[in-house]
Amino acid sequence: MNEVNAVTNKAQLEMIPVLLEKHYGQQSADIWSFGVQVALRISDLLSIEMTDIAGDILKITESKTGKVQDIKLNFKAMEILNRVKTDYPNSVYLFQSRTSNRVKGKVKALGRSTISASFKAIGEMIGLAIGTHSMRKTRGYHVYQATKDIAFVMHMLNHSSAAVTLRYIGITREDQHQSYLDIVL
Repeated sequence: MNEVNAVTNKAQLEMIPVLLEKHYGQQSADIWSFGVQVALRISDLLSIEMTDIAGDILKITESKTGKVQDIKLNFKAMEILNRVKTDYPNSVYLFQSRTSNRVKGKVKALGRSTISASFKAIGEMIGLAIGTHSMRKTRGYHVYQATKDIAFVMHMLNHSSAAVTLRYIGITREDQHQSYLDIVL
């Protein structure tokens, strides 16, 4: 598996959902935008059922860790949720496959491979290695930049080590070196 990055540049971050919508549709753009807001792994993101959300609280058990997450949805996540509820009032999943229901008469969550391919293609367009993990990494990176609280980011991502979290969100030795140049006391 190729390494993917957090999207650290705000202009690129804003461009990704626009390009996803243009080339792959609203649902792909919504997955990216919602995923950046909640920082879940793609398997957990795509498995969200409408019944997992009560008001503005998403309650989900992470498949990898078995830990229960209660996530308060911000206004951007709520806009996506409300649009999906309005456009598809009978949806079981937040990101439901629209073709499986018609073809096989069976309701399924959207598959990960289609989303992965669309993210990779958009990343190539903007010159950045992005994939499904980039949403989670991006959230972690921006929360860390805003708070400088690695313990908080570790908790949010359910990591057990600060070193793992720093590497995961893309904070590198070069960033540490730059801090010596930028911060003169």
